[in-house]
Parts: sequence; structure tokens; C-alpha cells
Amino acid sequence: MRSLEHEGVDVLFGYPGGSIMPTYDALYDHKDSLNHILVRHEQAAVHAAQGYARVSGRVGCVIVTSGPGAMNTITGVADAMIDSTPLVVVCGQVGAAMLGTDAFQEVDVVGVTQPITKWNYQIRRAEDIAWAVARAFYIAKSGRPGPVVLDFTKNAQTAMIDYEPQKVDFIRSYKPVPQCEPEIIEQAAQMINAAEKPFMLVGQGVELAGARNELLELCQKAQIPFGTTFLGLSAAPSDHPLNMGRLGMHGNLGPNVMTNQCDLLIAVGMRFDDRVTGNLKTYAKQAKIIHLEIDPSEIDKNVKVNLAVLGDCKETMAAICEKVNPASHQAWIDGFKPYAEKEFNMVINPALNPTEGPILMGEVVRKVSEATNHEGIMVTDVGQNQMFACRYFQFTKPRSVVTSGGCGTMGFGIPAAMGACFGAPDRTVCMFAGDGGLQMTIQEFGTIMEHQIPVKMILLNNNYLGNVRQWQYMFFNKRYSFTPMTNPDFELISKGYNIPCRTVVDRKDLDAAIREMIDTKGPYFLQVAVKEEDNVLPMTPPGANIDEMLLEVK
Repeated sequence: MRSLEHEGVDVLFGYPGGSIMPTYDALYDHKDSLNHILVRHEQAAVHAAQGYARVSGRVGCVIVTSGPGAMNTITGVADAMIDSTPLVVVCGQVGAAMLGTDAFQEVDVVGVTQPITKWNYQIRRAEDIAWAVARAFYIAKSGRPGPVVLDFTKNAQTAMIDYEPQKVDFIRSYKPVPQCEPEIIEQAAQMINAAEKPFMLVGQGVELAGARNELLELCQKAQIPFGTTFLGLSAAPSDHPLNMGRLGMHGNLGPNVMTNQCDLLIAVGMRFDDRVTGNLKTYAKQAKIIHLEIDPSEIDKNVKVNLAVLGDCKETMAAICEKVNPASHQAWIDGFKPYAEKEFNMVINPALNPTEGPILMGEVVRKVSEATNHEGIMVTDVGQNQMFACRYFQFTKPRSVVTSGGCGTMGFGIPAAMGACFGAPDRTVCMFAGDGGLQMTIQEFGTIMEHQIPVKMILLNNNYLGNVRQWQYMFFNKRYSFTPMTNPDFELISKGYNIPCRTVVDRKDLDAAIREMIDTKGPYFLQVAVKEEDNVLPMTPPGANIDEMLLEVK
């Protein structure tokens, strides 16, 4: 507990059990400084810690017991690894003398988590606790962030030693931030100066580095239009004139088409995920590519680049900005407008301003965003709710997007939103979920009730596993194999947890319900009955070229 306090931890998410009981007993004497949130399932503890970390920029902390308790964290740990979220997960373990005996609730946590962590370590001696915690936090938050798991044997929890604080800020074999050579910066600036049609891809790395100002300064000086990845959505204001929208499968038409027309592609803090690139054989073959990245393993992993700029992008973008010449690429920037107009007329306007028929997901999302003055934190579950939320929520502040990107974990939404409320208590947290994902972690209504966590939960209920249904509609001849859902009375469940709630079926009631939700102190559950067979568009079909986007489905 003292080691956690020494690292500045103020919130813990966890669930006690036999092999972690001595630690929880110690926690009893530290309740004033360490706010422990008792979740209702260990997976929710990790997702909550992710939400906390993503909005605060700090390390999320989890404590669970051994065996099934530890195993229930695995999905969240894997999610945190692929989405670069800093976590320290402390798992109880049987005593060191019993390791390898198949003792009650013994699982090889180190072996299981090794492929999905930045570092893991088994603490077998009390003398190693302070060192291991200090090292864990340093590794989790430095360089490209990620999860660390500490496997904490019971004998190490019960032994007595004198506590001595430890600080780790250097590990000989670990270089979290590569050194960038001045000639590389010079070369990058020369390539930007020579470009006539530059385009920048902005990833979550910009958010993690706190590099919004450096990004905007560089883009404004060199007049570089940019698009954002899924996790990089709030790295720049949504309404910035150089922000052309989101990249990828369900992104905006202009950025995807122009990716295959630019002469210089500048990727910052992103990993060229397959949902961004589409068919790699045709992806940006006409362009020279610069990749600004803190993790050397991402260079040339998916897309071969002409220049790798390794280092912290906050520093490398600032250095490049000093070297580039002021420029104007107005004709190139104007080239995005016809695509934006086409998408607006065919997709966006009908989604936001329907004149009749069932309520649409897009209009709900935009109205919620407007109700927060576009200053809210958007948390999503996974599925169509996620795609519509990321398309139609608007952002003005950094660290405003909490969603499961690389892993696509259903059930992420509720617990991640809980954590976001603790990570940014002064902001409004709006969580969008579908009826499928909501039920995967609906037990966390109990956590919300107990702590009166002020999360605003919006259920976009279409009685389907909507995203799978859309793919079945488009690619499997409308064979809806086990995607229709028979759902419970969600409003009744919410009332059972004493969470204020409302259900909207008619469009005329939507504005008032959203205002009531936002104005209510504490948690609120808003269920909206939406069109059952709505589709997220545009869409690049799987395996297609990134510029082959469908604007309508027949």
C-alpha cells in the first residue's frame, strides 16, 4: 500500500479473494488515501482502470485474487496492450512453497500473461515488493505505455520487513524513448517542403504524448490536412479546418480517397492497423511515407516507409516544425471538399436530420454531444453503437475518447465509463452501448449504484447484435444467424439498482430526455429504441481498397 501511495495512486479497482486477502487487510488501514472501488467482476476492474488511465494520463491500478480472479483480467490486459494503455494489475498467488503443485486457485499467471504485457513479474519475497512496484509503474507509463502484471505470492504478502521507498527511472536494457538523430529531422522537413499534396495520419500516440499543440502548429505552418484514427479522434478539435475526418473502414470518404492521391503521407503515433489501410497491396503506393513513432517494432511492420522518425512525437514534431517552410496547399486542401459534400448529402444529413421513421443512432449521438457543448468524454462499447458514436460525437478537448480499438471488446463500455468518471471527475462522461455489449457487464450497475458514479449511459437498443447483423446483411445474404436478441426490461433493471432512467421511443421526446439525463446529478440510464436495421456507412468492405467506400447499401 505504501508503494502504491509512493507512486501517486489514488484510485484502485478490484475484487478481494483468498490469495490476496492479506493485501486487502493492509488496504483497510489506507482507505483514506487509496479509494478502492469494488467492482462486480474482475474484467470490469481492468476496463475501469483503462478508462481511468485514458482520460487522466495516469497509470490505472487493479488488485484481484489468484486463479479465476486473475484469469478474469486477461481480456482487459490484452485490450490494454494493443491500445497502449498504462496499467498495473496486482494478482494474488498461492505461497511460493506451493507453486507448481496445482494448489487451490493456482494458475501460472506469469506464463499466461507474458505475451500480452509490457512486463510481468512474480513477487516471491517481501524484500522485492517496493522495487517491483516501482519498476512496474515506470515500465507501464514510459515510452509506449502498456499493462504490467505483478503476481504476488501469499508468503510475500505476509512476511514482515522495514519499508523503504524505491524509485525506478532507468533500466539498463530498456530504452523507452529512442533517440532521434538531427539529420533525420532535417530529412523529414525537406520531404515536407518538397511535397505538393501532403496528408497526415494522426493516431493515439499524439494524445499519449500530449502533443496536440505541436501537431496543430506543424500542420498549420505547412498547411497539411490531416485525418485521425479511431483512438486519435480527440487529438485535435473536430471542427479544425485542417481536420478532414476519420480514417479507415467506417471513416470519412475524403480522407480515405485522398490517402491514395497524396504524394507524401505522414503517419504520427499510429500503427497502420488493417482497419485503417484496407488492402495493403494498393495502400498509398503513389506516396512517400514518413512514420513518426516511439515504438521501433511498428516501423515497416505493415507498411514500408521511406523515413522513420523515432522518438517522442511531441519532441519530433516540434523539431520538424522548426525546419519546415511556411506553405500553402489550398488547391490540395480544397480537393477534400467534393468528397465531404457527397458524404454529407448521401450519409450524414440523412443520419442526423431524419424527417420520419424510427429514431436513428446517429441523431442520438449528435444530440448528446451537443448537450455537452461537445466537451464531454465519449465512452463506447463495441459494435454499431461504437461506430455511430465515433462518427457523430464531436470533440473540443483532448483525452475525450475511450473505446476498445484493437481488441474490440464487447462489455468494455460500462466499466470503462466508470473509470473515466474517476479519472476526470470534472467532466461529463457519456457512454454509448448496444443491447448486446451492455448485458456483458450489466452487473456493474451495482458498482455505479454503490458509489453513485455520475456516468450517463445511453443504450441504443435495436434488439440485434447490430454490427454482426450488418455484415450478415451485406456479405452473408441477409442470413441473420443468431443476431436477433430477446432482451429484458432494461428500465426495470435500472430501477432495481436505483439508477434514474427513461425510455424514449418517439423522436419528439428525445431532446427533453437527453436534457434530463445531462442535468441529473449522479448516474442516469437512457434507453432509446432505434431503427432495428440501420447500417453504419460509409464502409470499406473487408479486403477492399481503402478508397472503395460504399456510401449506400442496396
